[in-house]
Amino acid sequence: MSSASRATAISLGRVGLWAFDLDTVPMSQACDIAGDIEAMGFHALWVPEAVGREPFASCSALLSATSKLVMATGIASLHARTAQTMQAGWKTLSEAFPERFLLGIGVSHQPMVEGAHGKNYSKPYTTMVEYLDAMDRGLYFAAPPTVAPRRVLAALGPKMLALAAERTEGAHPYFTPVEHTAEARAIMGPDALLAPEVAVVFETDSSRAREVARQYMAMYLALPNYANNLKRLGWDEADITGASDAIVDAIVGWGSTDQVLARIKAHLDAGADHVCVQVLGAVPGSVPVDQWRELAAATKDW
Repeated sequence: MSSASRATAISLGRVGLWAFDLDTVPMSQACDIAGDIEAMGFHALWVPEAVGREPFASCSALLSATSKLVMATGIASLHARTAQTMQAGWKTLSEAFPERFLLGIGVSHQPMVEGAHGKNYSKPYTTMVEYLDAMDRGLYFAAPPTVAPRRVLAALGPKMLALAAERTEGAHPYFTPVEHTAEARAIMGPDALLAPEVAVVFETDSSRAREVARQYMAMYLALPNYANNLKRLGWDEADITGASDAIVDAIVGWGSTDQVLARIKAHLDAGADHVCVQVLGAVPGSVPVDQWRELAAATKDW
């Protein structure tokens, strides 16, 4: 299967949305907004799991409120549920909404795993391999999906990227610069789905744009997984701990609509099949519907 056919098999489109924003409003409003996102022309909407809504329940409601939109988890933590439960939820939504649910699985981060879930974070790669094995041998006696359920892995390092290509549809990297997309494509080969998250700010004033970006980046730069990945790509400790202008500009695309589009296109040119765009609003807690609509109009022919 070519990368193009794999990328479009579940109709993700070239550009989708990655949004925690819908968790900040009542579920009824989130469902209405999902309908608006579908009407804008987006094919896919990615939602997280951390300290917001439970993603299987949320995806079920959002899928029910739309007719074509693909819902994807970015990501469902393997520490939040057993492999048996994960595969049952995956197959349940895949059967109820054929070709409209993409399960993104990840190991999450040590503070969340050991703090919120009370689990052991050691050996994340081995844990993922064993978890996928357990999912694949899980029992499921309900009506099965009519099409093969699809999954991707949250992957940053070479071993997890290779595993994503070997055992799943591909990878969903998060908080990565363009050079990581190129590296991921080289590691995974031409056939695996590569769907990186890309954060953007529609703001041409550099001070204001970087202020919004730094507010978003502060938590992630403090997490070892992301910091170590950036170091592996050549960034030094001073850039990471100080959130230098250079690293801010590498992680978050900002500026005019054309400049934002150029950043998204850079990831596509580097090997991404689908880019999940996270629009960072200047007002925390606001839902950036206007920016989503602008993005949809600008990318409708991609």
